[in-house]
Amino acid sequence: MCGICGFVTTDPTRALTQDMLRSMCDVMAHRGPDDHGIYLDTVVGLGHRRLSIIDVAGGHQPMTNEDRSIWITYNGETYNHLALRARLEATGHRYATRSDTETLIHLYEEDGDDLVHKLRGMCAFAIWDKPRKRLLLVRDRLGIKPLYYAELDGRLLFASEIKSILASGLLEARLNYEALPEFLAFGYNVDYTTLYAGIKKLPPGHRLIWQDGNIKIEQYWDVTYPPEPLKISEEEAVERFTELFDECVEMRLMSDVPLGMFLSGGIDSSAIAAVMAKKCSEPIKTFSVGFAERNYSEFVYARELAESIGADHHEIVIEPNAFFDELPKLIYHEDEPIRWPSSVPLYFVSKLAREHVKVVLTGEGSDELMAGYAKYWAGVQNFRMASTVGKLLPQVLRKLFSRLVWCLPAPMKMRKLLWHSFLCRTNKPEDLHYDNFYGIFNKDLQNEALAPAKRERLALLDPWAPTMAHFNGNGAKSFLDRMLYADVKTYLVELLMKQDQMSMATSIESRVPFLDHELVEFCASLPTCLKLNGKIGKHVLRRAMDGLLPESILTRKKMGFPVPLRVWFADAFNKSARELLTDPGARSSAIFDPQAVHRILDEHMSGRRDWSEQIWLMINTELWLKEFDVNCN
Repeated sequence: MCGICGFVTTDPTRALTQDMLRSMCDVMAHRGPDDHGIYLDTVVGLGHRRLSIIDVAGGHQPMTNEDRSIWITYNGETYNHLALRARLEATGHRYATRSDTETLIHLYEEDGDDLVHKLRGMCAFAIWDKPRKRLLLVRDRLGIKPLYYAELDGRLLFASEIKSILASGLLEARLNYEALPEFLAFGYNVDYTTLYAGIKKLPPGHRLIWQDGNIKIEQYWDVTYPPEPLKISEEEAVERFTELFDECVEMRLMSDVPLGMFLSGGIDSSAIAAVMAKKCSEPIKTFSVGFAERNYSEFVYARELAESIGADHHEIVIEPNAFFDELPKLIYHEDEPIRWPSSVPLYFVSKLAREHVKVVLTGEGSDELMAGYAKYWAGVQNFRMASTVGKLLPQVLRKLFSRLVWCLPAPMKMRKLLWHSFLCRTNKPEDLHYDNFYGIFNKDLQNEALAPAKRERLALLDPWAPTMAHFNGNGAKSFLDRMLYADVKTYLVELLMKQDQMSMATSIESRVPFLDHELVEFCASLPTCLKLNGKIGKHVLRRAMDGLLPESILTRKKMGFPVPLRVWFADAFNKSARELLTDPGARSSAIFDPQAVHRILDEHMSGRRDWSEQIWLMINTELWLKEFDVNCN
């Protein structure tokens, strides 16, 4: 795994200098501490930081073909590169290395831009076709690897991380106010958008072609949820899933360096670890993270699984002070405010793993493929109730009840369940599901919490529109498949960014077997009952793992990497949050109304309402604005 960057222009006088390109590379040294390289021509430059995994000695980049007409800088792994190599050598191509990177060069010589359809793996890469003066940028199908770009004064800049583009010195970090409502609603932005004005993401499954100063962006892949699901029996589905899953795990064991497994004790990571153990001749190394608070730790399940497969198991416990002390550094690595508190334990377990291995497998993606979160069952039920009983409830009553529910003399868990029910929601999917299960600051809360000067500026922007475009923009008929498709295109992409940047912060490569595109396509085609069976998600996975995993792991409820923020923000860290957010020099006062901040912190500390997600987002926004010296004008 690596960091890539570069530029292209039509005007040699607008080219970046070698020092500028080197600065773009060096700011990503954590992504590639083993090697670095630069290719610089009159109108193009490619940069590379290398984490050596395959062909450790011979895979230097940027890499070129025999006549130096094609150049590549590549971040990723192509797991079927040996099969592709055999075919390419049969047609006359001669290899100088054992690297999978060289396969992409020869594949481009054969198939041009369509090489993407042959690749099985994860990637973000740039290919410079010198004779045609043409640059091709590609991001993998699911967005496992990040790729950002900026158009500036006749130049196109690109990089694996936003900070690399900023390191060029050609543009400042400036807040993109157009992205703010969506960010406040979800904690992230989807598709092309980032919080930085002028910097965009290349979406998953897309390629960008630059030639003669013109840019064309094309989608080359999308997952399909057919209107009519695959006609297949449950036994046939389980058999096919098992074959595919075994193949996906085995392909990701390809490595010239030691590898291990992030083990939470949930079914996803346990399934991968169990299959790995069958295929490895030595005990696999597993790594777990948790907190001293027992309700927020999965150590007992991880230990049980590790013992059952004979793993060499390692653990780390995070203390609250260490958790918050690392936040500024991790925001620097993530380039934007951290959406999920679980990014922090992910960093700590990555740091632990790096002491023993250089590659890890992880369980990301299973929940979004096979309805593993409780929100999917709840979303389907809410949709059904809203479509029947809910029609009888006037909107004014729902709005009233959504406020009164927090005043009920009931435990916080019960109040939250009622607030998430159809009794407090409209019948619109953006309120029924997205504001409900994903929302942080919805439109009403934004109006209350935003600084007065920003309310009118942002009031007309719809925070739900990009996500709803995905929810409504596929062929799926069922409410469940529409949720899953939208999550694969939005929520999952952000999770993968977290996975990439927190692991790469410690110079470790993470691989995601569940997101092999052939397995993704198969799961998408299945009847919904093989994903969500009653209240239980991932039905086909549970059936496939029956007999391989302990019963306690097969049947346990999902915890989802929990972090005790509600407890911390109501106690020891409430004062710290207040001091940070209401300090006269707080950068975020340009966004948030200080009075609203005080009210949120007061209500959370009193136990009247759980505002932990809102407090977390505000803290991260403040730290991000300071870390990157973001211009909020």
